[in-house]
Amino acid sequence: MATFTNTVDPTPFGIFDSDTDFQSDADSMITFVKRKLGDDVLSVELTSKQIWMCFEESVFEYSKYINEYMTKSQLGNLMGMATGSLSGSENKLPRETLEFLMRKAEPYASHAALGGSHNIISGSITLTGSQQDYDIHTDLLNGDGDSIYSAQSAGSKTKLRIFDIYHFSAQAAYRFFDTTSAINYLNNEFSFESFTPETVFYVLPVFEDVLRQQQMDTSNRVRRSQYTYELIGTKLRIFPKPTARVNGQKLWVRVGYAMDGLNPAYQDDTIFGVSGPQNVPFGNIEYAKINSMGKQWIRQFTCALAKEVLGQVRGKFGSVPIPNGDVSLNGGDLKSESSSEQERLRTELKEMLDGLTYDKLLEAQANEAETLTRLLKLVPIPFGKSIMIG
Repeated sequence: MATFTNTVDPTPFGIFDSDTDFQSDADSMITFVKRKLGDDVLSVELTSKQIWMCFEESVFEYSKYINEYMTKSQLGNLMGMATGSLSGSENKLPRETLEFLMRKAEPYASHAALGGSHNIISGSITLTGSQQDYDIHTDLLNGDGDSIYSAQSAGSKTKLRIFDIYHFSAQAAYRFFDTTSAINYLNNEFSFESFTPETVFYVLPVFEDVLRQQQMDTSNRVRRSQYTYELIGTKLRIFPKPTARVNGQKLWVRVGYAMDGLNPAYQDDTIFGVSGPQNVPFGNIEYAKINSMGKQWIRQFTCALAKEVLGQVRGKFGSVPIPNGDVSLNGGDLKSESSSEQERLRTELKEMLDGLTYDKLLEAQANEAETLTRLLKLVPIPFGKSIMIG
């Protein structure tokens, strides 16, 4: 009998043909499958190439379920990474990242003026007495006096989003933290009871600075601004109606274009990266790296597939004529048994892997820690002593 290595094109795809472990097991698989199907007593009408084909398909099937498991557990950490060639990522343990979470939170950060992917543009509208409505497409100008909307290329024009409208420069940073502030000069020179910049930087916690600045911005906006506004379409309506004394004053506006998810304002190659299970760079698992549990599943699945092929062969004829009668063939029974065995093996593997996804492992460890804590509460503490944990 020809061996695996001496056969030309022993498997249909040849993915594992150069794997020495696969080569060795391929020859043993012929004996295993044929004996499972009764070869020592009955004739098993299967060729070596048919059995090797089933062997190769079984490794494909096992790789598929393992890669699905890895995708369920790690997709969030793989989003945006390079796709392309199947580089062996299926045998790696990616580091945990917050990239997916940060990407989801980025639009909220943009609207909160905490960063993000919007290209923020500042401009101004010149107020005119008795004019209440202004068009942000034509009246909102940049520093060169050009329309912000018209200055964009025709292909990139989208809806303008207003992030902030104000009628004065920001005061919080200057008033509290700038050493050139007149208020802080007075504090320093006359020792007024106040938190000077030196005190702020060395004594007070940073979160107080943040809260103070937010309070100052809100206070200025509510107490100092004489206008409120509403935006309907491209029309910005100012309340109350400006009077003649505001002629020529600037209404400052921070705007950004509605974000295009596939064409961000800055270069971002991750949009061409992993976007879902369909392009995760997982290849077939190397046969040599599959452990004994996996190889036993592959043997059983190979036998089930071989039974299906044998059922197809015998099912071509319902019976074979012999002298004085016919012999019925069991092709239908073999195919039915094969289908049941394949379903059982797939179900067993899938259920095991579903119970071992990373979120399930974390849940199990949390339950274990909780159980251990309850048990430790029942341990008596020796008189005058304590138990140190950790």
